[in-house]
Amino acid sequence: MFLGLFGSVVIAGIVGYLAEKWGWTHNGILPSIVIAVGGVFLLYFVRIMFGLRIGSPGVDAIIGAVGALALIPTEASYRRKQRKRR
Repeated sequence: MFLGLFGSVVIAGIVGYLAEKWGWTHNGILPSIVIAVGGVFLLYFVRIMFGLRIGSPGVDAIIGAVGALALIPTEASYRRKQRKRR
């Protein structure tokens, strides 16, 4: 059970890193990883408490990470960084 959690956290870190490197988010690498890991923890605990499963733990990790990154307002932080550069 906990190996699934550790694997999900690793997948979340990879998804957060790739989302930042590919330009999908503009939070910074570390904040994107933290956001993705938070989404995966939330989805993992919902999976444990209520038995709601989308797929395998890896698929759930990818969906949770991408969902969290999509819900956090990334454009606001991008605009803030642009104003600081001027």
